This record gives sequence, structure tokens and C-alpha cells, in this order.
Amino acid sequence: MDVARRSTMETAAGKGRRAGPMKVKVVDENDVVVVGAKASDALPLPLYLTNAVFFTLFFSVVYFLLTRWREKIRTSTPLHVVNLSEIVAILAFVASFIYLLGFFGIDFVQSLILRPSNDVWAADDDEEEHERMILKDDARKVPCGAGLDCSIPQIAPIASPKAVAQKVFDKEVVISTPTDFSTQPLSEEDEDVIKAVLSGTIPSYSLESKLGDCKRAAAIRREALQRITGKSLGGLPLEGFDYESILGQCCEMPVGYIQIPVGIAGPLMLDGREFSVPMATTEGCLVASTNRGCKAINLSGGASSVLLRDGMTRAPCVRFNSAKRAAELKFFLEDPNNYDTLATVFNRSSRFGRLQTIKCAIAGKNLYMRFTCSTGDAMGMNMVSKGVQNVLDFLQNDFADMDVIGISGNYCSDKKPAAVNWIEGRGKSVVCEAVIKGDVVRKVLKTNVEALCELNMLKNLTGSAMAGALGGFNAHASNIVSAIYIATGQDPAQNVESSHCITMMEPINDGKDLHVSVTMPSIEVGTVGGGTQLASQSACLNLLGVKGANREAPGANARLLATVVAGSVLAGELSLMSAISAGQLVRSHMKYNRSSKDVSAVASA
Repeated sequence: MDVARRSTMETAAGKGRRAGPMKVKVVDENDVVVVGAKASDALPLPLYLTNAVFFTLFFSVVYFLLTRWREKIRTSTPLHVVNLSEIVAILAFVASFIYLLGFFGIDFVQSLILRPSNDVWAADDDEEEHERMILKDDARKVPCGAGLDCSIPQIAPIASPKAVAQKVFDKEVVISTPTDFSTQPLSEEDEDVIKAVLSGTIPSYSLESKLGDCKRAAAIRREALQRITGKSLGGLPLEGFDYESILGQCCEMPVGYIQIPVGIAGPLMLDGREFSVPMATTEGCLVASTNRGCKAINLSGGASSVLLRDGMTRAPCVRFNSAKRAAELKFFLEDPNNYDTLATVFNRSSRFGRLQTIKCAIAGKNLYMRFTCSTGDAMGMNMVSKGVQNVLDFLQNDFADMDVIGISGNYCSDKKPAAVNWIEGRGKSVVCEAVIKGDVVRKVLKTNVEALCELNMLKNLTGSAMAGALGGFNAHASNIVSAIYIATGQDPAQNVESSHCITMMEPINDGKDLHVSVTMPSIEVGTVGGGTQLASQSACLNLLGVKGANREAPGANARLLATVVAGSVLAGELSLMSAISAGQLVRSHMKYNRSSKDVSAVASA
């Protein structure tokens, strides 16, 4: 810190030479921070002139040597015979090449290595590549998550407004000292980069490609954000995460990561196999309640599931000059005689994407075409979109007047509650059922069969109908789906349609036992691509035995994951409905879902 606080005059006098174009920025009454000293300041010429000299030298000697060697070839003179001028030219070529490589080459190579792929379809199309990336075969020396530093760092005091004052529009920026927010000191080079980000010289989104270090880029972006906003991110972890793994595919401009606890419900006995179900949630009682449902299912012999459909959808919107013309394309697409041709065009896009059906709907002169295809172990949104684009390009040959409005016309329908998904299905359509013995209902679930069936009819069926529910004929399927999706690296936003569920309960065996089932027509999951390759999420998939792509039967892992989701929803529905029937819901949440901290004391502190 003593070195950093010296004034420019003292430094210049101590060294006996010009100090260079250092900049001094006074942050408060006592501190002076010296910034801006660069290695290029030691050059005898300004940097742009030095670059110009070496550029000129490099191309001049290249031209000279090529001319000389051409003459030698014409006169049959050996190329290794050189005179003094050629030796000087060769030395000048090597020197200029080394300079230019050192100045430009390293950054260029790093940017090539770190640049994200431009092929937006690569995540779904090449499952072998994903398998190589995520299949570590449990080679970690510590369990996933054990290496994370879960301790919450102390939040540094917020810098005074005087120290963090910003004048962005007139380019005058006063920067707070590094110690205002940072938990560790920053190097002078990092300080220069932070200044460049604050002034707009370096865009924040380009830090990874310019620095070649994803973690360092996140740290610098985080520090710049704290100085701009005057707010501390001390409680947001930075260390202990592989930022390289999310570059170009999971998250842009990271400044840290969120910690969500993962609990285990189970074992869940499903189709003769036991599964320990990972659930990432911050809602108290959720894992415990699902675990109780798993216990009731296990004691009654387990649950069974049936996969009804497996197909991801995409529905582009196209427009014609007349409704008649739109209808002609509709009839063409739905004609069985044209299916083979369309399937051939569609299937060219992927080794795993296979066209299943095309269903069309017309609104005036606009046509919505809902393509459905299998997608292997990928969730498959990109895969089906790629195939649809191929078909649209093909249709332009015979329907040149077709105007493509959008690759997605919301008839798919993705991340929105929609009747088409509830009726036709999207992703995996699964039914899961179990017969719960009467004594298990009484001893484990603390209620009775008659009360459960009455509650299900009046709450999940009648009550949901009164509310105008769309696919929401259940108690809390969304809770379980969201928790499993976050734990296993699925798209959390697809919880919307994936949670479509109708829960049915009825007494059997003369009213002694309970038959319970959940029907879920649109579970959208995958075991490759997206967040499934991250270390923590990959570990949770591995726990379920569905990590990566299935080599023997492509798509089997994703289908199995869908049935596990449905089985877990069955357990969660059974337990929550029992708690409501027995009047235990409020008591359990008051006991397990409330913070034990003295909130008033924390607020006053």
C-alpha cells in the first residue's frame, strides 16, 4: 500500500527519470491512489508510433526477401547462400515478427479459444460431445459441492456517496478505493481494467474474451458493478465455481452464483427400482413432505408409471395473401402422401431428431404449423427448431408467397400455460399411480381414505374448475417439479407447462385402500445440454442414474427422468393432501417453515 500511495513527484525524484504519464485520483482527504502506469510508458516512442514502425519493418523485409529469393530462383542460385543485406533483413523479420506476435498474437489466440460457438444448435445436436464434457465418472476426490466455499463472506461497509459519485454522461468518473467492497486486494492491472469498464472503454460483456480468464472477468465485473451502484455484493459467493463451464451456453456476464440447498426425498419405489430424489428448494417442509409420501408409497408396494408420448414441439407462424392459400399449405402438410418427403427434409438436421406429426391451425390468412419430433436425451427445443427451419426453407420452393412471421408462433406452446399442451402433450406425457393401503393412510399419513377422496374432489377437481384452472387440477405439483428441475439442470421456466397435472383419488377394495394417480401430459426434461453439464447438476443426475446420454437406447435417460418427476409429484400430492385433510398444514409450516432468528433484533442491528 505504501508504493501505491506515493505521489508522482516522489517517484520521479527517487528514480531520477521522468515518471511517465501517471494519473492521480484523490478519493478522500487522506488517500491518494496512483493509477495508469503501464509497461508501454517505458518505450522511447508512443505506442501507436512503435506499432507503425514494426508493421512497416515487417512488411518491408518480407517484400525484400521475397524479391531476392525470386531472383535466386530465376538465376538458379541456392537459397541458403545469403549476403549481408539478406542477413540483416532476416534478423529484422524475426524481430518484428516476435514483437507483433507478443503484442497481438496471444490475445488473438486466447479469444479464439474462449470464443463461444456460433452454432446455436450444437448443444442439442451432438450428444457425444456433451457426454465427454460431463461424464467424469465420479472422478472427483471430494463429493460434488464439498469443494465449494459455502461460508458467507463479511459484507464490507458501503462506500460513502462522496467516494462513489458518478458522472457518466460527461465522462467524469470518481472511483472508490478497492477496499470499499473487495474482500481481497486487486492488482494494479485489474484496477486499470475496472477503470476501463467504468468509463465504457471496455464493454462488460467482452471481459471474458479480452482477459482470457473467466473467473478474473467475473471478479472485475463484480467490482465494477459495486462501484457503479454503491451496493455491496459481499453475500453473493464468487469463489468455488467453474466459470469456464458456463461460457457461451449457460449465463452471460456472471458476477457470482446463488446457493440453493439440495435435499433428498426417498427412496422412492417406482417401477421396481428405488430412487433417491434430489430437490433444490428454499421452502421448508417441501422435502420432508415429499419424503413422507415416498415412505407411504414404499410401504404399499411402490408406484408404477406409463409413458404415453415423447415429442418436443415447435410451431412457426406463416402468412399468405389469402386464407385460401393458407389452407392449401395446411392440406399439403397434413396429407399422408407428403409425410415421407417432409420427414426426410426435417430429419437432416440431427442424428436424434425424428419428425412425428404436423398439426395445423388457421387464423384468417395466418397458418400455425405444430411440428412434433423425438429428440433423444436432449430436451430438444433447439433440435426441433433446426428441423422446422429446414422444412420452411423447403416449402419456399412451392409456396414462394409464404411469409414466415416467426419460427415460434406460440402454438407450441413454450413456457406458457396452454390448452394445446394440456390436450396434445409436449415433451414427455406420463401417468403414475399407486395403491396405498388403508393402514398406511392411517398410520403414516394420519388421515383416512374417505376424507382424502372427498378433499381431492372438492379441492383439486371442483375448486380448480371454479378457479378456471388450466392444467392445475392438483395440490402443488409445481413445487416438486421446480425443485427437481433446479437440482438436475433443467430449464426452470418450463415448470409452467411441465407442472400441468390432474390428481385423481378414489377408494378401492370396499373403501379400505386408496388408488391415487397423477397424469402429467407435458414434462419437458433432458439429460444432456444446457445446465445438465454443470458439476452440481450433473451429480444430481448421476444420483438418479440418468447422467448424460444413453448409448444403448437414445432417449431412455430423459424418459426415465420424466417418470421420476411424475413419481415424486405423486408422493408430494399424497403427503400434502393428507396434511390438509388431517389439519396439519398450518402447524407443520409454523414449526418447520419459519426462521428461528430474531428478525426484530437483526433489523435493529
